[in-house]
Amino acid sequence: MTPILILVGFAIAVALLSTIPKLGSNGAKAGVAVLALLVLFVFVTLSSVRFVPDGKVGIVVKNVGAKSLPQGKVIAVDGEKGAQAEVLMPGWHPWLWPVIYNVELEPWVTVADDEIALVTASDGAPMPSGNVYAPEWTDDEFSDMLDAQHFLTSGNGVKGPQTSVLTPGKYAVNTRLYQIEKARVINVAPAQVGVVKSNVGSRPDSGEASPIVTEGYRGVWREPLQPGKYYLHTKAFEVTLVSTEEKTVRFTAADAQGEQSEIEVISSDGYKFPVDVRVEFRIAPSDAATVVTSFQDDGARLEVRLNSVVRAVFRNNAENVKALDYVKQRSAQEAQSSRMIAEAMTDFGVTVTGVRIGDVGNQETLGELLKTQTDREIALQEQKTFQEQQRAAEQRKALTRTQQEAEEEKRLATAQYQVQIAEQEKLQVIIAAQAGAEAIAIEAKAQAEAFRAIAEQIGRGNAALIELLKIIGERDIQITPRVMVVGDGGGAAGAETTALIGTMLDSMIRQQDQLDPATLSDADSR
Repeated sequence: MTPILILVGFAIAVALLSTIPKLGSNGAKAGVAVLALLVLFVFVTLSSVRFVPDGKVGIVVKNVGAKSLPQGKVIAVDGEKGAQAEVLMPGWHPWLWPVIYNVELEPWVTVADDEIALVTASDGAPMPSGNVYAPEWTDDEFSDMLDAQHFLTSGNGVKGPQTSVLTPGKYAVNTRLYQIEKARVINVAPAQVGVVKSNVGSRPDSGEASPIVTEGYRGVWREPLQPGKYYLHTKAFEVTLVSTEEKTVRFTAADAQGEQSEIEVISSDGYKFPVDVRVEFRIAPSDAATVVTSFQDDGARLEVRLNSVVRAVFRNNAENVKALDYVKQRSAQEAQSSRMIAEAMTDFGVTVTGVRIGDVGNQETLGELLKTQTDREIALQEQKTFQEQQRAAEQRKALTRTQQEAEEEKRLATAQYQVQIAEQEKLQVIIAAQAGAEAIAIEAKAQAEAFRAIAEQIGRGNAALIELLKIIGERDIQITPRVMVVGDGGGAAGAETTALIGTMLDSMIRQQDQLDPATLSDADSR
């Protein structure tokens, strides 16, 4: 577009100048000449204006200049020929004359949410000795890092890979100075930690070259990254993800895969048999750095070491016990093996939380031995059963004897009680008889005294008559005839008849008195 504007301006100027010979006055000729020069100037000036659209950045390259770039430099900061440090933002930019300047349009650098951009500077100060990555720019200085003019002058930017990275966003970058490489953001998931191996920073001042250091030093950082997103240079800071979940390694026939197969041991009595084992372990966040320095990660190398330790421990422990004792003492073997494995793996940052023994031996290896043991156990159980039955019979016998003795004692006690009761009743009767006799004697004496006193007053005959009447009244003695029959005085025959009738009536009254009251009641009811 720029050369066309110059050609158009030149063509218009030439056309104006071609009319000068046809003009009569010198003033008109001078005016046309000035107009031609003005047209040419305007079109040439317009040709120096460059437009940068939205989403683009203009990289200016100077083709003509009095100064050339110093050797080793690729970006001009003082008007030298070559790619210029300053870039053109979207909009119109004048005075960029054609031929003298070229403007290259580049898209803005876009970093997505799950990305970072690694930056490498092609120009700048030399890299400090011993460093691979340039010193990190602080958050306040980060925007100045992308200003190429500042980076190459007062900012003292270092040539080479930069420790600082571009986080998600859009950036107008001078691509002649900065080469951009996209990388994934470091994402530490839940139940994980990220162990950082830093390739930047100074080494610790301690006399020993320890691989584990505090944050900010070169080496493996002691404190890991907790779950979250981290915008770290993935080459300057190598992050190893380590799981903190509890894991289980199975040494069983069902899971036989190379090293992870059942463990074959040999007992002290020469039996060779397999043992199914499950080892549970976890890596604490504070031990993750130790795991990384020991095995690089929590993967295959760690499992190889764990397999070696587990097998050695179980084989060594089996050498000290007989096969049957090993079967019987499985819980003791679990505890002993767990303690030994935990001690062996602690130095590597692995916490063993449990060791579980499953099946011990099989029919092929311990079948006969176990059958012999089973038969022996059955015999022992039968013997114990017989002994228990015998003991139970003796106990029943003793119980029966005890029950009989208790019954005899009960009867004896009952007899003793009955004797005591009889004696007490005897004493009671005797006492009652004595009391009755005494009462009778006292009463008789009192009656005698009373009779004597009455007799002295009214005479013995009258006193006796009073006592007789009292007895008749108390005992309801009948002294009057209950039947009176009166005759007409007809002589001896009439008297006999009267006496017979009286006797018969009296007999009937006596029989009536002797009847049962209940019988009389029934008769009455009938």
